[in-house]
Amino acid sequence: MAAAAGLPPRGDLHAPAHLLVNPAGAPVAGAYYIQHAYKHAGTPNIVTVVLADYRGFDTLGETLVVFTGAISVLFILRRRRP
Repeated sequence: MAAAAGLPPRGDLHAPAHLLVNPAGAPVAGAYYIQHAYKHAGTPNIVTVVLADYRGFDTLGETLVVFTGAISVLFILRRRRP
């Protein structure tokens, strides 16, 4: 409850998530992705751009881990007992 009480009001344009520069003076990474996503990928959906283009190898790794786990569970469940 204490953390929720400290959140900025909904739609606040001065909330930290909407800033281009953080309080320390460094640029915020999220603002860069939002501003340049369409120019880099040509796709209007920013979620698709982030998952497919910016985080492509990471997403591929996660997919391989889930696939390997599913195949392992399949082999364990189909194991025949003597």
